[in-house]
Amino acid sequence: MTDPSQYVRQREKGARDVTYPDAPEPLAVAVYDNHAHLEIEDGPSAGSGTGGLSLDEQLDRAAAVGVAGVVQAGGDIDSSRWSAWAAASHPRVLAAVAIHPNEAPAYAEQGMLDEAIAVIDELAAQPRVRAIGETGLDFFRTGDEGLPAQFASFEAHIALAKKHDIAMQIHDRDSHDAVLETLQRVGAPDRTVFHCFSGDAEMARIATGRGCYLSFAGNITFKNAQNLRDALAVTPRDRILVETDAPFLTPTPHRGRPNAPYLVPVTVRFMAAELDVDIDELCAQLAANTLAVYGSFDD
Repeated sequence: MTDPSQYVRQREKGARDVTYPDAPEPLAVAVYDNHAHLEIEDGPSAGSGTGGLSLDEQLDRAAAVGVAGVVQAGGDIDSSRWSAWAAASHPRVLAAVAIHPNEAPAYAEQGMLDEAIAVIDELAAQPRVRAIGETGLDFFRTGDEGLPAQFASFEAHIALAKKHDIAMQIHDRDSHDAVLETLQRVGAPDRTVFHCFSGDAEMARIATGRGCYLSFAGNITFKNAQNLRDALAVTPRDRILVETDAPFLTPTPHRGRPNAPYLVPVTVRFMAAELDVDIDELCAQLAANTLAVYGSFDD
């Protein structure tokens, strides 16, 4: 398989601190990062090939603190191909592939949405591609004119997850009711994950009542995220996942700096404190939940 590692997306940089935080104390019981975008180079010299962390460096840093593997998520054709390549090349990576809801209207405008979804279908057949994602709906960045393409893309991705009998990772921004209605109308895949869950306790009850998993990211540590903490409190333990969404949503106290899988322990410890449970017990549950959704990293 061709290595498409030359495909790199850069985050916009301002005056913020773009150095990686120090590593947290390692977890005694290993967990997994359920959603990251490691194709996005970050760091003080992003784009130069010298400042950002390589995939191997990301995985080694993660392993050193008890993060045994990463689910690498795609959002367009290029990043999905990179995700599939990373999973095929690294035993600590599994892949999710999809056209992001914010990308769907752009493909549709070019008359390429069906072609793009066909590429995702082809990638989804690879053995270490274990999810369709991230797909869903986003009413924050896409205007009314782009919504038909988002809905068409979302339903096509749902069909692909069912066709390949793999999980689905949902991107849901300002679209809770529409996402839930779509899943109810067309039928959710057996293993449906709300990536970076952004709803409240009531939505958590509805989603988990239908068998969905909720994946919590570093923003659960933010002061203004009480809705996420309330949602965590009512989520059955066997439906909780943890992720970074790296390089985004870096947990407090490192908010604003680049995120990476090795920072998962910060979020996990915060979640354990919120739930008032033993950290090792929570880690064991999180690991079991990840494997139930995506299968073994060893296969």
